[in-house]
Amino acid sequence: MEAKEFDEFYSASFRRVTGQVYAMIGDFDEATECVQEAFARAWAHRRKLDNAEYPEAWVRTTAYRIAVSRWRRRKRGERSPDRAVSSSGITAAVDESHVALVAALKQLPEAQRQALVLHHIADLPVQQVAAEVGVPEGTIKARLSRGRAALATLLADETGLAGGGMTHA
Repeated sequence: MEAKEFDEFYSASFRRVTGQVYAMIGDFDEATECVQEAFARAWAHRRKLDNAEYPEAWVRTTAYRIAVSRWRRRKRGERSPDRAVSSSGITAAVDESHVALVAALKQLPEAQRQALVLHHIADLPVQQVAAEVGVPEGTIKARLSRGRAALATLLADETGLAGGGMTHA
C-alpha cells in the first residue's frame, strides 16, 4: 500500500472506526488514541495490510486490542492515570440518544457489547463478526440475541428508547 493509498484509507476509515471502538469501550478520547495507534501500526505493517481481506477490520481489531491492553495495565497499577490529558477538551457534539446507547452498552458483558457493535454499528454480517472475534457463528447469534434483549431493557428503563434503533438481525 503506497502512501497516497494509505492516506485515502485513513481518511475514509478513521472516523467510522473511532466511533465503533468508542461504542465498544465507552471512552471517546481513549478510542481516538487507540485508533490512531492502530493506524500507526497499520502503516508500519502495510505489507500485511495489503494481504488482509478487510483492512478496516484489521485496524478496528488492533485498536480494540490496544484499548483492552491499556485497560489491563491501568487495572494492574502498572501505569498511573495521565492527569495531563483533560477530558474537557473539544469533542464533537453527541446527541442524548447516542450517550444513552453508549452508557447502556457499557453495562453489557464485553462479548455481547463487541458483537452488537460489530454487527449493528460496523454493519458486519454475522459470519464476518464470528471470524473477526474468533468464535462460531452460533455464539455470535446468541450474544446478539442476549445483548439486544438486555440493551432494550436498559434503554427502556433509562431513556424510554426501547430498541435503540438496533433492529436488523
